[in-house]
Amino acid sequence: MTFTPLRRGRTAAALAGVSTLLALAGCSNGGDGDGPAATSAPPAATSTGPAVARIVIDNFAFSPANLRVRPGTKITVVNRDSTAHTVTGTGDHTFDTGSIASDATTTFTAPSAPGSYSYICTIHPNMKGTLTVG
Repeated sequence: MTFTPLRRGRTAAALAGVSTLLALAGCSNGGDGDGPAATSAPPAATSTGPAVARIVIDNFAFSPANLRVRPGTKITVVNRDSTAHTVTGTGDHTFDTGSIASDATTTFTAPSAPGSYSYICTIHPNMKGTLTVG
């Protein structure tokens, strides 16, 4: 098939028109023309419950000795010593794990009121720590 000058002109015009439409469609932002197309960000991670924290008892010491948590945080206590211990809030005894046997684990809930709570092991009062709720 041979193209005549008239046919070549129409073919070129048609290709130019299609190219222009494709270019415009690719540049479209689907909005009002004031900026890039809106994209939705992935949803932020959410927690269905309070955070979790941990205190390890080893060599007659709390680790960490000073722990900062949010109100209502579940705190796991792991006793790695060969004897029983407690984690007991001093003063009004806001929290008390009771006796935690050697190689045992227990959990308690941090107070709901922000503040600084000192705690000890009632069996070994020289063991001390501070729970900061905020």
